[in-house]
Amino acid sequence: MKNSSPYYTRTAQMLHWIMAIIFIAAWLIGFYSGNFLSYDVDGSFKGQVISLHKNIATTIIFLVVIRLFWRYTHPAPQLPDSMSATMKVLAHLGHLALYLMLLALPITGCLFSWSAGHPAPVLYLFEIPRLVQDNPELLAIVKPVHIYLSWFAGFLVIGHLAAALKHHFIDKDNVLKSMTRQK
Repeated sequence: MKNSSPYYTRTAQMLHWIMAIIFIAAWLIGFYSGNFLSYDVDGSFKGQVISLHKNIATTIIFLVVIRLFWRYTHPAPQLPDSMSATMKVLAHLGHLALYLMLLALPITGCLFSWSAGHPAPVLYLFEIPRLVQDNPELLAIVKPVHIYLSWFAGFLVIGHLAAALKHHFIDKDNVLKSMTRQK
């Protein structure tokens, strides 16, 4: 199935921007709590900030499933003919990496939380059922994996933003407009 429109659907656009806001907010909150707060000095506040991080970040699991279904049933617009075949492949690989990160980060975050004996709450409404109990051995693995993936995902997002701006300001093509406008 091909998309003959030069634009993403309004639903795809909304999912993209909502997930971008959630991801960036969760990333910044996680970065702040992990690097600038200490349980020794401000433990209660750090716990609240981490709880906020989890409540926001876990929503990505649900949104990415919806987004993948929508993407499967509503294909993306074609990339500009002016892009080389190599650049098109790199663009597709970049999007695939972003989708993988949008799945891997909340999954490793949940495993991190559960193996440390904490819940994985969603928007302060409910908790994702625990798939593992307290497990220091698993914690020793998933904690650094979650942290390293978050850095990789942060760089991917920066690269994604830089590519979108390059398309808009240098290439002057329709790539950024495809995610911000409708016919």
